[in-house]
Amino acid sequence: MAGSGFLQTADRALQVLLAFTDDRPEWGVTELGRELGLDKSVTQRLLATLANRGFVLADPESRRYRLGPAVSQLARVAERSGALSLVARPVLAMLARETGESAVLNVAHGGSYRTVAAVDARGPISYTAVVGHVMPGHAGSSGHALFAGQPPEEVRELFGPEPLARYTPSTPTTYAELEQRWQQVRDTGVSVSTGEFDANVGAVAVPLQLSGATVASLTLIGPAERVTGRIDDLTAPLRAAATDLSSRLAPGAGPQDG
Repeated sequence: MAGSGFLQTADRALQVLLAFTDDRPEWGVTELGRELGLDKSVTQRLLATLANRGFVLADPESRRYRLGPAVSQLARVAERSGALSLVARPVLAMLARETGESAVLNVAHGGSYRTVAAVDARGPISYTAVVGHVMPGHAGSSGHALFAGQPPEEVRELFGPEPLARYTPSTPTTYAELEQRWQQVRDTGVSVSTGEFDANVGAVAVPLQLSGATVASLTLIGPAERVTGRIDDLTAPLRAAATDLSSRLAPGAGPQDG
């Protein structure tokens, strides 16, 4: 039984939107209905309603749907409102206290990534993160965790031609090198970097996923010699914090009926 405040039609429309992920950026009506367990006619009406408001767009030739500009508009408003930072800060603070390293939340920013929330570690030797700071997407574990799940051809368009800018001897400047970093994320769910943007900095990052899509990266960062010697110790609390933050951002739709 659904709760008194639960609207099944609205929930189904939201399920349709959340079905669009990095792995499945487009859907046909029949396959989407099959995926969600909905009748084809119901799926078609939901998509038509969302298209009318600009939340999805239909390719006139293939008749397949992709997310529309209204989604980007809402994403910009949500980011500028500071809601993500507000929700993330308690998780970052707990993570920094537990590990003794600075905890940072980054989001994609074109071919770069931008810090939206950070809590610095206490102590005489630590890394200071600056909210709003933009970093190159190909240098550092935060960027690797963010871009590993995107189609390589799209990332190439964002990053540009080889060789990519080199900041230290450890900076990956070719797509072959980047593919190794991205494969690590796909295989293990974790990205590790040492001195790729700043030779004195080491970092461990994990993708933050909502409904199968990577929306941010959560990173522990500090002096290279200290971080690289305790990767295993940092990974477990980092994963736990990412799970905690994901649950805070998407706690679930509550009870549903058929």
